[in-house]
Amino acid sequence: MSLSDFFSPINSEKFSPKQGFLTSQLGLKAQFFTDRFPDLEEKTHDIAIFGVNDDRGAINNNGCALAADHFRAHFYALNEGAFTSKIIDLGNIKAGREISDTYFAVKTAVAELVKLNILPIIIGGGQDITYAQYMAYENLEQKVDLVVIDSKFDLDEDTDESIATTSNSYLSKVFLHQPNYLFNFSNVGYQTYFVNQDSLKVMDKLYFDVHRLGEFMHDISLTEPVLRNANMISFDMGAIRSADAGANVNVGPNGFYGEDACRITRYAGMNDKLTSIGFYEFNPAFDRNGQTAMLLAQMVWYFIDGFYNRKQDFPLTPKSQYIIYRASLKDGSGEMNFVKSKRSDRWWMQVPYPSGISKNERYHLVPCRYEDYNTAVNGEMPDLWWRTYQKLS
Repeated sequence: MSLSDFFSPINSEKFSPKQGFLTSQLGLKAQFFTDRFPDLEEKTHDIAIFGVNDDRGAINNNGCALAADHFRAHFYALNEGAFTSKIIDLGNIKAGREISDTYFAVKTAVAELVKLNILPIIIGGGQDITYAQYMAYENLEQKVDLVVIDSKFDLDEDTDESIATTSNSYLSKVFLHQPNYLFNFSNVGYQTYFVNQDSLKVMDKLYFDVHRLGEFMHDISLTEPVLRNANMISFDMGAIRSADAGANVNVGPNGFYGEDACRITRYAGMNDKLTSIGFYEFNPAFDRNGQTAMLLAQMVWYFIDGFYNRKQDFPLTPKSQYIIYRASLKDGSGEMNFVKSKRSDRWWMQVPYPSGISKNERYHLVPCRYEDYNTAVNGEMPDLWWRTYQKLS
């Protein structure tokens, strides 16, 4: 079975302007699957965009299966930035007979693209597709750092046995999946009144990183180290406030501002580790004047801009491009090492592996902020260091 079996081709006439695209617009820069499926092994593409026409797992948001085509109408009308993009649009993954068939198609597509060093951008569909996105990494045999931008934790129990999972429960499937190859989970932007306090206790017990929306209201750049730690990202459009992105039945009045969502996706694009990203829960049926479609198009544009501005400073080689800082704890129990990139001014902390855990590496690198270094300089152990050490144990 080849990838072409999963995709339906694009009818570019649906989103092309009558007068045609301008030479500066992405619609003339990208390649499209319209009749003959492209040979991806030629490695002439950096990024692959595809839609997922399935919303059976989206709770109270039927209609989000149509997201991709509405997104395209706005995205390809945007002008290319100060980068030379190599984008292929593979069309849409057809909804399978069962939702598990759709998951298999997404899983296979993401895995194959990552193997070819092509970064997939998924336009959903319900956020339950995140589970399929995650499952792609099973065959790649690597530990995964997952970051989800969402106003809540999707840890509900599945009550409908006819479907594999839902947009409200997929995280439970990710956490409980065996074999377990999830190293870390981070949530960005949860709103406390949407979160069961028992769920917060679970996150704390597992040493996962969860961040309230309020943490970023005055400085969205605080999201950057969290996003820099991700191998894959899932973005629920419901995390954006309804005034800026109302095309989602479950969206609320509070959330990220549109411009902050664009900054978040640019930070995500700049992450050297990131190999896939999905945007879910956009429902065109509730989109007034195409506002949410336009915002989503701009978010993906900023992601691509970030991608083509990657600093390539992870892993940390050559050593001449980095400065090592050391800080001693007050109680004299040890020393902490921090690394700063001369190329990007970004920071990491070195967390040592417990004895006998890793034969090949002495420490694990964790993206951090300058404030974490200051905490260590003042003799205190940053919370991020301790949580990471516990996960390594």
